[in-house]
Amino acid sequence: MPETSDKQIFHEFYTEKRWNNWLQKVGESNFKLEESGDTPEKDSAIFVNMQDDVILACLKVIATYQRGENSVEETLDILSSIEEIVLKKVDSISEDTDMMIESLQNSLLATFVSFECYLNGDFDQESEISDLIKGAVEAEQDEDFEAALGYVARIGALVLDGKELPGKEMEDMPYGIVAEWMDGIDSIEAAMVGTDSYKEDDGEYDVV
Repeated sequence: MPETSDKQIFHEFYTEKRWNNWLQKVGESNFKLEESGDTPEKDSAIFVNMQDDVILACLKVIATYQRGENSVEETLDILSSIEEIVLKKVDSISEDTDMMIESLQNSLLATFVSFECYLNGDFDQESEISDLIKGAVEAEQDEDFEAALGYVARIGALVLDGKELPGKEMEDMPYGIVAEWMDGIDSIEAAMVGTDSYKEDDGEYDVV
């Protein structure tokens, strides 16, 4: 994300207190991964809800730009302040919980680069998402993670622009960092399909 401008931005879209409350709930959950690797959904739901909460807050920020209330720069600054909160290193809770938080932060990283890509218009609206997924997976296999993240950012931008993720390619994706990143993009799409009430929330922000 770009460096913040000289403007100070105060907003309630997403706060450090909110993030810390989630971390406290995670700690109290005593989460453990099953040895079989098949952890019940109810046990991992807290991480899904935690991720969705961040993404919904960010979509509210994007909506202020789409309504013409914020410039690209102001919108990126607000998103950058949220990114700083949720991607900072988290104190160790337990081995299993730490692993899940790291995975969650990987997914959120993909959402923030997607928001930036969308706001800056750094994507081709005519691109096929299936081709970009293929490119991302191939880049990961070549250990070109920067290129892989670039593909994912464009996919996320297209989703924000209204395109749908292809079901088959999502299901067939091999496990790896691209799959973790794409989980974040999938969550963006799910949030956008689930409700549009976020489009009317102004987050009570103030730009000084």
